[in-house]
Parts: sequence; C-alpha cells; structure tokens
Amino acid sequence: MPEIWMPQAIKVDLGDHAPCDPGFPPKAIAHITADLNATVEAPQDLVPFARLKTFFTHDGQGLAPHILWDPFTGAFAQFLPATSRSKALADSPGGTRTNRAGAVVLQIEALFFPNCRADGRVCAKLTDTPCKGWSELNTWVRSWGVPDTWPMGRPTDFVSARSPEVWRSRGGWYAHAHVPENNHIDPGSWPAFVQEQPGESGGGDADRPEFEPFPGPSFFQTGRKSPVIAAMHRRLVAEDCNRYRSSSNISVWGAGDARSYTAWQKKLGSSGSAANGIPGKASWDRLRVPNV
Repeated sequence: MPEIWMPQAIKVDLGDHAPCDPGFPPKAIAHITADLNATVEAPQDLVPFARLKTFFTHDGQGLAPHILWDPFTGAFAQFLPATSRSKALADSPGGTRTNRAGAVVLQIEALFFPNCRADGRVCAKLTDTPCKGWSELNTWVRSWGVPDTWPMGRPTDFVSARSPEVWRSRGGWYAHAHVPENNHIDPGSWPAFVQEQPGESGGGDADRPEFEPFPGPSFFQTGRKSPVIAAMHRRLVAEDCNRYRSSSNISVWGAGDARSYTAWQKKLGSSGSAANGIPGKASWDRLRVPNV
C-alpha cells in the first residue's frame, strides 16, 4: 500500500481527518500560495517556508492542503494523510464535494507567487524555479493511482477552464483553475511529469492514452485557453479542414475553431445541426487529437 505520509515531508498532522469519495477517480490539485502581490517592476522576496507552515497549522488550518512544497529548496510539509480530504478548495453545499471527489484528492500548494525573489533570482512562473523535490512529489502522488495526465490541459497561464463533466469522470492532475465551484486561476504553470523509474507502478507516460480523451461539449467555450485546443487546431489543419483566418492564439477557442470543426464534421458526412462546429465524442475520437 502507498504511504499515507510522504516520506520526504515534515509531518504536521492537523487531525480533523475525513474520508474521500471513491466513487470518483483519483486526483491531485495544483495550487500556488500566491501570498504576495508582486510585479516585474517591483518583485518581492519569497515568504519563508516556515511562515507558511505556521500559517497552515494555526489561523489557516481551515485552508490547509495536504502538502506544502518549496520548489526552491525541495522542502515539504504535510498536514493531512493522503486518505483524508483537505480543505484547500471551495466546496459549495450540495455541489460536487470538491475536496472529496476522488479515491484521493491530493492538494499540493507550491510556495510561490509570480515575480517572487529568492536567492537574488526573480521568477515569473513556477516553472522558472529550480522545482527541487518535484520528482519525489510526482512519484508519491503517482503511487496513489493519480495518472500523469492533465484532463483539462497542463496549466500554462493564469486562466480558468472548468468542466464539471470532466471533473466527475476523469482522474489526473487539475489546476486550481480547473476545479468546479472555485474562482481561482492558479497555478499558472507546473513542471512536466518525471519519467517513471524502473520498478515503480502506477501512472507514467507508458500508461497515458495516445490520444486526448473527449473533454465534453461544455469544454468548448469562447475564450477558453488550453493546450488541448491547440492540439485540436493542428489536427484540423492536417485534415484539410483549415477555416482559420489567423494562426495566432491557437490555444484559445474561437470562431475559427467552430468553422474548422464544422468542416471536419461535414468531412465525416454530417450535415445540418449535426455539423454545428461543437465537438461531439464520436467526431472527436475520429480526429485523434494527440494527448497533451
């Protein structure tokens, strides 16, 4: 059985354990602490790890994640066991029970805010940091059956993209910006998955599907940004269904995507309301969008 306490983490058990819901697939949620506002012109020093650890063990207990991760030093603190829900997500009464909607729902808070300064180095994105400890963290999360995939796309910017249908049905990593009932737009970026080492079990690239699973019709909303949309764009062009008027912002869903997808639906033999430019599962599966 995987270890409920990450071996590399300082164990700070807050108590108040409560079960997750195994009726949903296992998930991990990526957050950043976002504890200070800084700009390119006015960067600010990173808040010390010990201060955030103290916050989550005192006044911030009601917001504590499972893991606090310092990507500059590789330090970890863990406040709740993997088998318990944490409280780092907004969870509306009668909704999807976001903090529990999975066999595990592992909440990871990276100690980071945009334009933070540490050791004289200013980092605009989390991926600009050394990301020390990520290999160990990725391996531990994977040991709990969370697959190495982003059902809503790996975060590359501070934008939201939420689909309750995808959230309910697919396991993997979600940005805070992907979680229903929440309005945060973090983490903005996240490191790439590490290659699974010999002898490990669970996720990894070998277990990832070759093609991107259908994210559901509600995913395709005007202005939604995702690498999934960019991958779809490239496939439509390759299938001679290019009805785009620009090659910029290919990761953002817009009118050109709808026109090009209509062309794809017609190529498959659809017509009328069945060729409305909104992807359906059958046409999506036949487009064979590479997994991102």
